Amino acid sequence: MADKNPYDGCRAVVLGAGASGVAAAQLLRQRGGVVTLLDEAPLEKIRAASTLASAGVELRAGAKNLPDEKFDLCVTSPGVAISHPWLAACRKKKIPVIAEMELGFVYWPGKILAVTGSKGKSSLVKLCADTLNRAGVAAAPAGNYGTPLSRLVIESPQTKWAVVEVSSFQLEHVVTFRPDVAVLLNVQPDHLDRHASMAEYRALKLKLFAKQAGSDVALLPEKLRVDKQVSTPAKKWRFGAGARCTWRYNDHVITGQFDGHVQKTSVSGSWFDNPVLGLAAAAGVGALTACGLSEAAIADGLKNFAPLPHRMQRIVERNGVIFVDDSKATSLAATAAALQMIAGPVRLIAGGRLKEHDLNMIKELLTRCVRKVYLIGECAWQMEAAWSDVVSCETCGTLDKAVAVATHEACAGETILLSPGCASFDQFSSYRDRGECFTRLVCADTAS
Repeated sequence: MADKNPYDGCRAVVLGAGASGVAAAQLLRQRGGVVTLLDEAPLEKIRAASTLASAGVELRAGAKNLPDEKFDLCVTSPGVAISHPWLAACRKKKIPVIAEMELGFVYWPGKILAVTGSKGKSSLVKLCADTLNRAGVAAAPAGNYGTPLSRLVIESPQTKWAVVEVSSFQLEHVVTFRPDVAVLLNVQPDHLDRHASMAEYRALKLKLFAKQAGSDVALLPEKLRVDKQVSTPAKKWRFGAGARCTWRYNDHVITGQFDGHVQKTSVSGSWFDNPVLGLAAAAGVGALTACGLSEAAIADGLKNFAPLPHRMQRIVERNGVIFVDDSKATSLAATAAALQMIAGPVRLIAGGRLKEHDLNMIKELLTRCVRKVYLIGECAWQMEAAWSDVVSCETCGTLDKAVAVATHEACAGETILLSPGCASFDQFSSYRDRGECFTRLVCADTAS
């Protein structure tokens, strides 16, 4: 066994039998712990039941209450809300609670590049991990996108960099998590169905920097005022479009100041060459520079980047009409960003399960960019009531009807954009399911 750790051999309860919970349970068992895992689902619905049994983890399926036993530690999965009775019981019994990501960090022997924000996290994580690997530096995406950090500890401890996507849910229960390089892409309204307020959500995002030291690097957006909240001794680099930024996007180029000289990296023709994604690219160039990569290696990574599915993914062009799948846009801020990235009139398919309350925030963009909105899902009536005074709206109810009506009405030079601004769980199992359904509908119409 490696060096002794405070969590070695502990009696632990793990909450949730998803990927994070299973990884945490297996890591604790590997370190000599006695582990009980709770999940609310019945046994027949838990896919990892046999895996847990073979690891010596006691699985309690269909669990309603925290067991009345002594535990030294609770490890919670990001899907378990802070208000859940299990966590309330832990607080009452004074059982220390940590996130699965925190557990993984404690045992991780390599370096960490961490990315948080309201939108764009997964794409930036993929860019950084892919670019490091192309340069011959072993890296793996982890956290909210990729492999749970605890799983990476078990399976790939020799990897030099864990590039970790960090959600606000994971930051609720971090204690010592300290990234060598940390990026906050943006802070916009999101997950307000779980967090009490924007102030709470913002404070959680800023926890990413709380434990950084002077040798670390913190990358922050230029317009986010955080000086009082971020007292980290880490090097603070700003990114954006302004001349005072350490790393800035302007005229198809990322310009930075590092190690006494000006660094220029072209993004011309890449996925990032627009006013929205260009800012993310500026953060990425800064982060990869902090990781030790050369200008040439970073430029190579940007040039060869392959975007993730359901994120401004161009599906097809037919009769001059472009179809774009941005199903990952589960907040109105993400939809606003999508509208700013498209040249020409947009026919927008939006709706689903709302996660926020201010529907007015994108009305100016709707007025300027959108020819018509086709509304789906349980919040369609709310969106129509909020937006119909500035843009033509039609309540279609379902995605198949929205695609059919938009396709019938679209003209050459327009884009039919699925960018719902909402969660998918009223009609679909995930944003992926929603995006795949959109692609099938579009391609089926093409085939016919």
